[in-house]
Amino acid sequence: MAFRASTDACNYMPDMENIGTEILDTVLETEKGFRPEEYTAADVRRAIAKDRLDPYDFGALLSPAAIPFLEEIATRARQVTRDHFGNAVCMFTPIYTSNHCENRCQYCGFNHDNDIIRARLTPEEVEIEMRNIAATGLTDILILTGESRSFSDLEYIGMCVRTARKYFTSISMEVYPVNVDEYRYLHECGADYVVVFQETYDPETYARFHLGGPKRIMSYRFNAQERALRGGMRGVGFAALLGLREDWRNDAFCCGLHAYHVQRRYPHAEIAFSLPRLRPCSSHEEDDVKVSERDLLQVAMAYRLFMPFAAQTISTRELPRFRDGIVNICATKISAGSSTEIGGHSDVKDKGDGQFNLSDARGVEEVRDALISMGLQPVFNDYVRSD
Repeated sequence: MAFRASTDACNYMPDMENIGTEILDTVLETEKGFRPEEYTAADVRRAIAKDRLDPYDFGALLSPAAIPFLEEIATRARQVTRDHFGNAVCMFTPIYTSNHCENRCQYCGFNHDNDIIRARLTPEEVEIEMRNIAATGLTDILILTGESRSFSDLEYIGMCVRTARKYFTSISMEVYPVNVDEYRYLHECGADYVVVFQETYDPETYARFHLGGPKRIMSYRFNAQERALRGGMRGVGFAALLGLREDWRNDAFCCGLHAYHVQRRYPHAEIAFSLPRLRPCSSHEEDDVKVSERDLLQVAMAYRLFMPFAAQTISTRELPRFRDGIVNICATKISAGSSTEIGGHSDVKDKGDGQFNLSDARGVEEVRDALISMGLQPVFNDYVRSD
């Protein structure tokens, strides 16, 4: 399937901004030369030894040839993490304020066609939720909504951000992609970080899983991080939902390249990776896990050596023992006291079903104590707004 961002952009929905960037085409063109099975042990050794990796080296660390070297890669990744982040591990929690969604993503609990309890928190309930979260000592929050401009319009998201500003010093968002001026508005409300999951970088797989709604426009979603940075955000996060595509290595490779090229174009930007695997939810109960914990660890370590300064967030989709292990190697951010349900942090009236099933339900104190027991430093605040 031939694909060019310019072609996909012709199908943009009304009011979707086309910023004319070529990074998607660059990533997909580079991927054509990525053949994981052709890397050798010598390629892997060379990548481990280098202080500055290029995309070819990054591919070597993702390849099957790297599997016998995982312990050596882990040692190197741990040292690089400590060099750039020390023993610090930032703690945060997500707040889901609405699960209404216009998209028909086959793997997602919020799928428009799913028969779930839909809800949207009122401004008063948003305040209650955030006050309860702040009482745990956390100062870093991630605001999430389903992707619906009808139920979670820009003004609603702005209200959530302004409320968060009363309680938190770092405010991230994982909401539907918007235009530059809209990101600028949300930044003025108090948001400083934007996370967008591309899910998969293969156009055919993307089309197969995104059957309707604005999310089906692949290039508009892909370019969200650039629009966010142009709108004034200090940082952006990237992720592929590993397991959607037949070969997870290709999606991990493209995700790394995506972040790499955005960083080169916007050197001032803070960059982060999220590390999700496809896990069961109300619409996807598949038991056959296509991506193992070892596979996910290999991806995380490859990200660390390829982009040493990038933060990494490990999801509550993973078990406590794995989360604790990966922050000992390369992850630098961990959620605690998490809930994917609407109203999951308080006893509010407007409660709704969650997006996916949690594997780590530990509270803030439990996660903090686990980090301390491993000799790591739990950080509740790593950013102070200037206003």
